[in-house]
Amino acid sequence: MAVDKISILVVEDEPAIAELVVFTLRSAGWNPVVVRNVADAWEFLQKNAPQLILLDWMLPDQTGLRLLARVRAERQWNGLPVIMLTAKSMEEDKIAGFDHGADDYITKPFSPRELTARINAMLRRKSPEHGQSVMAIDTVMLDPLSCSVSIGGQKIEIGHAEYKLLKFFMAHPERAFSRSQLLDKVWGDHAVIEERTVDVHVLRLRKVMKEAQHLIKTVRSVGYMLTEK
Repeated sequence: MAVDKISILVVEDEPAIAELVVFTLRSAGWNPVVVRNVADAWEFLQKNAPQLILLDWMLPDQTGLRLLARVRAERQWNGLPVIMLTAKSMEEDKIAGFDHGADDYITKPFSPRELTARINAMLRRKSPEHGQSVMAIDTVMLDPLSCSVSIGGQKIEIGHAEYKLLKFFMAHPERAFSRSQLLDKVWGDHAVIEERTVDVHVLRLRKVMKEAQHLIKTVRSVGYMLTEK
């Protein structure tokens, strides 16, 4: 089963740095999306679900810390990895970044190798859907190595799309995702799929999960989530 390209939102207004970051990320096999200010970054996040944000501290409209605070205030973005890119190297600045919810901090100028290494380390810690460990929630077990799912010890037949959807939900339990976020995270923004198609796949997933279908909850005005509550 192929792994979709990891999407990384780059919030950086300096063209030379943005160009270097994009080249570095593409060389590593990731899919970078560059925006120049907080407003554009927030607009992007309303319609897309990147796996990581590289966030500059000083931006033309607001500080990166303002965006970081807004991201952390949203339940669905609470676990989204954010690495600060900044020329600020004072210890109190780093503490301020971590206090606002930053996961890591890279001081300019930085080398492409350092950037790649930091992102790889962060994705390993923060993106369980790309791992190979067996996932288990309630009576549901998913094995990424064999691409199999069992419920109550019994292996079930599950379609490719429903498998990907379940794997994503199990990697991010107790988090609500909109239909557009699920489209981007599960199928990728290259897929020609309408948002209502997500409802069809959720319906199919619930059907194959049988007695465990109650784990997939509809969140009013938001979308869907997997929860044991």
